[in-house]
Amino acid sequence: MNSESDKPKIVLVSGHFNVLHPGHVRLLRFAKECGDKLIVAVESDRIAKNAAHVPEQLRLEGVQSNIWVDEAFLFDEPVVDLIARIRPDVVVKGKEHEQRVNPELAVLGEYGGKLIFSSGATMFSSVDLIRKTFYESDLRSISAPADYLARHDIVAARALEIVRGFSKMKVCVVGDLIVDEYITCQPLGMSQEDPTIVVTPIDTTQFIGGAGIVAAHAAGLGALVHFVSVAGDDAARDFALGCLAAEGVRTDILIDEVRPTTRKQRFRSKGKTLLRVSHLQQAAISPALQDEMYARLEALIREVDLLVFSDFNYGCLPQPLVDRAVLLARLHDVMLVADSQSSSQIGDIGRFRDMDLLTPTEHEARISTRNHQDGLVVLAEQLRQCASARNILLKLGEEGVLVHPAGVSLGGELTDRLGALNSAPSDVAGAGDSLLIASALTLASGGNIWEAAYLGSLAAAIQVGRVGNTPIRTEEFVELLEEFRA
Repeated sequence: MNSESDKPKIVLVSGHFNVLHPGHVRLLRFAKECGDKLIVAVESDRIAKNAAHVPEQLRLEGVQSNIWVDEAFLFDEPVVDLIARIRPDVVVKGKEHEQRVNPELAVLGEYGGKLIFSSGATMFSSVDLIRKTFYESDLRSISAPADYLARHDIVAARALEIVRGFSKMKVCVVGDLIVDEYITCQPLGMSQEDPTIVVTPIDTTQFIGGAGIVAAHAAGLGALVHFVSVAGDDAARDFALGCLAAEGVRTDILIDEVRPTTRKQRFRSKGKTLLRVSHLQQAAISPALQDEMYARLEALIREVDLLVFSDFNYGCLPQPLVDRAVLLARLHDVMLVADSQSSSQIGDIGRFRDMDLLTPTEHEARISTRNHQDGLVVLAEQLRQCASARNILLKLGEEGVLVHPAGVSLGGELTDRLGALNSAPSDVAGAGDSLLIASALTLASGGNIWEAAYLGSLAAAIQVGRVGNTPIRTEEFVELLEEFRA
């Protein structure tokens, strides 16, 4: 008969294990070294509740694949009941639990078991890993356009001076508020019933979008910002108000009883967007709401250096309101810039007349001018003349931007092209918003159009280096420009 000393020493680890990250691996290796047999109990979906971002079977399979684990199973009972039933010699928990209440101690004490806290586990969670791509941009993939900078005598010291001057600017952004929702999914395979990809959601992250992120970018770059818009009386509006307040943006978001706050969902897996779903109302706001928005602008205009129209063609900026706002701004010598996004044939950037800067895509410029055959320089000049604009930054996606200032002949001697500055973009959504506000702030701060195109392109490069729309910070600009100067 075997004695007690011949029995294997059992070590137990429990948890929800969404993604088996390096911290888990260190913890499991440490636990294995504490005994002869390592058992890992994975919380069921019912026990884990909101902490489970991956289905229980997938979480279990992840743990079973680890070489340090001898046995793994799902459990659906309080952990103290599990310990009383298995009676492990050692229970191992992460070091972060050492100063907390540990109910395991009581049941372990009843039979002489031990509770050990591992100092080998790195302190981060699987959700941290999932969300890291949303908030961090890898600046190493951004390069300086040496030839462009040389052609226009742009030096890092001057660019730094302009960026630091953004903090002196007072900005009003008016346009469509959007809430962007990113649903990160785990692919499960192909449906057996029909040719449909099947996924399960792991995590959901929301961001301010539309004109709201333009305002947040401006605040992140140091400007004093006021945002005027309309939204539904709903949870999305409340979310937006909270986020904008946290960024230091002052808001006048009027409630429109007949529309929801525009919400766009993106379902993503393995770094790619699988599907987009938009919840929106595209009808123009009522004349009464237009009057109310104009009254807010009228009250603000004397304190504003720059008025930004950020139009997504969802009805927030009807033409009568735009025309009144432009006249108001010109009466008070306020700089004007505009961007009007056209996803199909809807929208007309040319309706924003007398702007100091327009930032359309090639597609938007061709819709506005009904010109689908001429080259880019002719197209940009035609739009500039039709809209009586002073400068055009024609966005060309991965090919960068065409810089077209006033006074350029159709031969294009003074027109220039600036390529995309980020060689490894993660998510192109929001590139245009960041280019719009950074280039506009540059012009308002006394920079020329060449400097505006450069700093706007740098802002876009920073933005596309992460997933989702998060406000650009002055510190990111300064870090890049200091690196380019070195």
